[in-house]
Amino acid sequence: MIGFKWTIGIAALSIFAAFVVGQATLAHEGGDSVKPVVSEKLPNVPGKSITAIVVSYEPGGVSKAHVHSGSVLAYVLSGEIRSENSATGPAKVYKAGEAFFEPPGSKHLVSENASKTEPASLLAIFIADDGAKLTTFDK
Repeated sequence: MIGFKWTIGIAALSIFAAFVVGQATLAHEGGDSVKPVVSEKLPNVPGKSITAIVVSYEPGGVSKAHVHSGSVLAYVLSGEIRSENSATGPAKVYKAGEAFFEPPGSKHLVSENASKTEPASLLAIFIADDGAKLTTFDK
């Protein structure tokens, strides 16, 4: 269960993400796009940064299997996201307002919009080494 402070923090980042303008959006071939929100070095954890991105899925959109650097907390902003991670069990559908965690070194096996008719989006918050490539897709 996510605590009150996390809920407030995620809500604040969600609002911030909704109003970010002028950031590049990277579209992928599977029907998803990634928009950077913010990245800051963590002064109390030397060598680590916190980064937030918004991932948007077209209806039926998917991301290829991938791994992330560091830890990832994902919060569903809209729609429904189907996700499966090698470390956290079978695929599950997460609805707007729900969150899931991806531990370091795990593989994101399924990441897709659960709907064929409605868009969906999530806010992903990474804690990773400074300058790390945050996502590496399978070939």
